[in-house]
Amino acid sequence: MRLMDQDTQNQVRSLLSAIKTPVTLHMFTQELECGYCQETHQIAEEVAELSDLVTLKTSDFVQDAELARAMGVDKVPALAVLGEGDKDYGIRFFGIPSGYEFTSLIEALLLVGTGEVDLTASTVDYLNNLEEPVHLQVFVTPTCPYCPRAVNLAHQMAYVSDKVTADMVEVSEYPHLGQRYEVMGVPRTVINENAYIEGAAPEQMLLEKVKTSVRQASKA
Repeated sequence: MRLMDQDTQNQVRSLLSAIKTPVTLHMFTQELECGYCQETHQIAEEVAELSDLVTLKTSDFVQDAELARAMGVDKVPALAVLGEGDKDYGIRFFGIPSGYEFTSLIEALLLVGTGEVDLTASTVDYLNNLEEPVHLQVFVTPTCPYCPRAVNLAHQMAYVSDKVTADMVEVSEYPHLGQRYEVMGVPRTVINENAYIEGAAPEQMLLEKVKTSVRQASKA
């Protein structure tokens, strides 16, 4: 049974028609102890069928452990959105991209497949001149209407800078991370373990938090 009805398929197909260059959805899964791996794979599979420029690749989290480590994948289900030639922009989804987060998945495919970003020139300039890595973890739930905006902003920052990685993390699937990062509401964006921001913050506000995090790290 398909997860997307015909109307949704038509809408997604229309959106994905804007993609200009090949995109790969690289999924990491495992057979045991992964509650949403099967559903996540089905979502990715159905989406990939709607564009000739979107390809689904699947790896086993256990059997391909070395590759998972190399790509920074430490939990499943995981989706990495890769560009042409499997270029890795550091764009990740951990947990099922369902509900409102289905929008985030489509936006990530369009971001990588079109190269179009909404960031200001000053933000892009700052991110391109980063010397140390920045890791953004955006904690979300599928029922949160404001979360896709936070996820998309983080993914755009990862797209423009080789130093930035950005994860969507579906917090109900990883309750230990919710406790560790004190996630009481979503979206909550954690920056490099030393800073955070609540809500769907605008670009400039997130950028200032990134700058604060980088400064703190440089003093450590």
